[in-house]
Amino acid sequence: MVTGLRLVLTALAALAIGLFATGFSRADTSRYAAFVVDENTGTVLHSRRSEAQRYPASLTKMMTLYMLFEAIESGEIGLNDQIRISQNAAEAIPSRLGVPAGETLTAETAIRALVIKSANDVAVAVAERLGGGESRFAELMTERARELGLENTTFRNASGLPDRRQRTTARDMARLAIALHRDFPDYFHYFDEDRFRFNGRTYRNHNTLVGRVEGVDGLKTGYIRASGFNIVVSAERGDHRLVAVVMGGPSGSARDAHAEELIEAAFATLEQREDTRLFAALSSPRVSPMRQQELIAMDVAALHLAEPTEMGSSQAAPPVRIVLADEDEMTRPAEPEAAREPSLLRGRWAVQVGAYNTAGRAREQLDRVTGFSLAFGAAQPAARSVDIDGDRLWRARFEALTETEARQACADLAARSHPCFTVAPGR
Repeated sequence: MVTGLRLVLTALAALAIGLFATGFSRADTSRYAAFVVDENTGTVLHSRRSEAQRYPASLTKMMTLYMLFEAIESGEIGLNDQIRISQNAAEAIPSRLGVPAGETLTAETAIRALVIKSANDVAVAVAERLGGGESRFAELMTERARELGLENTTFRNASGLPDRRQRTTARDMARLAIALHRDFPDYFHYFDEDRFRFNGRTYRNHNTLVGRVEGVDGLKTGYIRASGFNIVVSAERGDHRLVAVVMGGPSGSARDAHAEELIEAAFATLEQREDTRLFAALSSPRVSPMRQQELIAMDVAALHLAEPTEMGSSQAAPPVRIVLADEDEMTRPAEPEAAREPSLLRGRWAVQVGAYNTAGRAREQLDRVTGFSLAFGAAQPAARSVDIDGDRLWRARFEALTETEARQACADLAARSHPCFTVAPGR
């Protein structure tokens, strides 16, 4: 079964590589980057040059929108409040909504103009309204981006118009997309609209995957000559929610086709992985209770904990970032199941509540204790495999917690006489 899964992954990788080879010429590889992640688990499904510096172009407006949504949530501005178009905003380079200087539009119209029309004049107006000026607003955007974990992103304007100092990465754009959905679910529907009307004209969404590809519900496209054609896409099917980023496309159609194929390949991979997990759970050999306790003791001993202090950090299972491999990874040996990337999520701490001889038993334990602490309501349950001297264990963990939540959860479990320990980031 494992061999079959590797064959499927190899085939999916070949699909992604083939599309890259046919849709993106060699001249575009210096601008190309791609990243696909499962938002619900943090599992990275595809990564190619995802840490390389790129120009965001109008993907910048995702951050402008984040700042606008935050201002609405805080009460600084309302959806029906008016935003004035200054002479500076009216003179912005197209794409523009074309509102004359001195006139106004509502904040809700501004949202739709940024998402659907990608209007640069509106981006400048929002920056002036919220930051007192575009330059200051860009500084605030960058500061907020750092707080969200966008460590390799710098904003210099609110629109994405050319500025050689305005840079980002595909991975950071995925983080921003996740933050938009996580922090502003009540406003995320704007990204799913395929058109809007203003002053008698209808504007269609530049993201052609919305309404055409199953599950796609946003987010944003972008283009300047230096960046090539960029896109960030979110899609949800069943229990999985994906964010895909493609940067540096030679054309809008090639970019969209590549993003669609990556999404389809990623969903196919997740479906195949679930089938494999089910098969493994059904076919796992039984281990005697004594042997199971011996294995658990080995796992605990490997943590090098000092008794009887609060249990500390453990070594996580060997991480693998790539599932849909590209040509750089095709010659590498098969690696264990992909580890989630907590940095894409809300917290980086975890709580371990046991270690078991099968993934199924680990998940049963997670289900059994999930109600023991309110902190687990914000966590992501996970069964992580680890090999110790040739024996495989599955660690039952609640992940994506803050340090405070992790320590509180362990205190709650201790009150119920249930063992647990906190796991620090990177451990």
